[in-house]
Amino acid sequence: MSRLATLGLGVAAAMVIVSVATAQNSPPTYQADPETYKVIFEDQNFRVIAATWKKGATDKPHSHPLPFVTYLLDDCTLRIHNPDGSTRELPGKAGATNTGLMTASHTAENVSGADCHGILVERK
Repeated sequence: MSRLATLGLGVAAAMVIVSVATAQNSPPTYQADPETYKVIFEDQNFRVIAATWKKGATDKPHSHPLPFVTYLLDDCTLRIHNPDGSTRELPGKAGATNTGLMTASHTAENVSGADCHGILVERK
């Protein structure tokens, strides 16, 4: 292999490592994607975030630096994309609640037939 090809592979590998490291340190939801996540209440104890995932859209890479509770306002399914390339689907019904763990980075894709709305509550 030529020195130029070796250098090119080294640069490509470094770019992948930097991309993965960046993805794993994403900002919190409301900072990473204010189009999707809006803080509607905050005090020294809690942060409440309204989320609107548009039909067919994928939000920007974000983190959940605190454990949280979700409350769905619509029937919908989100496909979660992790930095390692794995995915999982989270189907939900309006009125359902769930807990979420601290997450370094992922994106959420609305694979439902309509917009999806939810509320996230983080305890500080």
